[in-house]
Amino acid sequence: MRQEAATQHTDMAIINITSLDDEGVSVFATLTEAQLRNRKDEAEGIFIAESPKVIRVALNSGYEPLALLCERKHIDGDAKDIIERCGDIPVYTGERPLLAQLTGYVLTRGVLCAMRRKPARSVEEVCRGARRVVVIKGVVDTTNIGAIFRSAAALGIDAVLLTRDSCDPLNRRAVRVSMGSVFLVPWTWLDAPICHLGDLGFRTVAMALTDNSVPIDHPALAAEPRLAIVMGTEGDGLPAEAIAAADYVARIPMAHGVDSLNVAAAAAVAFWQLRARNN
Repeated sequence: MRQEAATQHTDMAIINITSLDDEGVSVFATLTEAQLRNRKDEAEGIFIAESPKVIRVALNSGYEPLALLCERKHIDGDAKDIIERCGDIPVYTGERPLLAQLTGYVLTRGVLCAMRRKPARSVEEVCRGARRVVVIKGVVDTTNIGAIFRSAAALGIDAVLLTRDSCDPLNRRAVRVSMGSVFLVPWTWLDAPICHLGDLGFRTVAMALTDNSVPIDHPALAAEPRLAIVMGTEGDGLPAEAIAAADYVARIPMAHGVDSLNVAAAAAVAFWQLRARNN
């Protein structure tokens, strides 16, 4: 890549991009989500946070910044405080059309930050002290994952557990849709069968339309001291074995002949209705 002479902004090098072939910006351009994530050591993986607000939430949550990419006008604008916080890391900059060509999309609020992932946490650690958790099973749409995390943070869910066939919460779009909520709610991957959450003191409620499901406002659900809410895929919902293994099966009553809600909308309703009440 050809670069104009680097300038200094506090302790950080500002690198002005004039073409698209430098290895330094590959993290923002040519590497896929899978390539960013799949490193020899999971803690060495990388994700991309997009927009100043989301980047600030990630920094406040202790994530390590590795490089910034932003429109030139944001260096002394929306990104100024972020640049000052990030220390001695490269800041790649250029005009909006060039950056859009580099990344393949128009930057939201003109700022991207490559950040290091944190080591995976155990289910026991994430659930310690939790009263309400959600299990996301097989949800692959990035927008739905981001929306579920945002609702979880807003509506009192203490932790999020995802099966391995679900979308990565640190996918760029999922992070952006969540408005940084993926950094606020503890989460991890669930490799054991969902029924094993009983060993941690949780009762499980599968959100599904079955003949024996109870309305979501059933008093027994609200009375449970520790409850795991199990949400299924966008199309088929939960598999039969997951429903059969649950302690409860609950449904959201519908009107006007509507049979179901999008998984993200259903999750928000479930989180509110099943939230832990203060003693």
